[in-house]
Amino acid sequence: MVKVRLDRNGCIGCSACVALCPKFWEMGKDNKTVLKNSKEKESGWFELEIKQEDLECNRMAEESCPVNVIHVVK
Repeated sequence: MVKVRLDRNGCIGCSACVALCPKFWEMGKDNKTVLKNSKEKESGWFELEIKQEDLECNRMAEESCPVNVIHVVK
């Protein structure tokens, strides 16, 4: 099982994740990223379980984030 976690409070809105993996990421009205179809697990932290085939683009999103608010965990 692979999960993507987002600390939305720390997002600076650079949108690199959206450019690299638009299937899972979009910009919100507040100019911070949104992890599509995720659930808020705790205040400001969102989580989504993904399939193995979606791992690569989410890893690229994680690596491109300048403030390290995206975490791909197994």
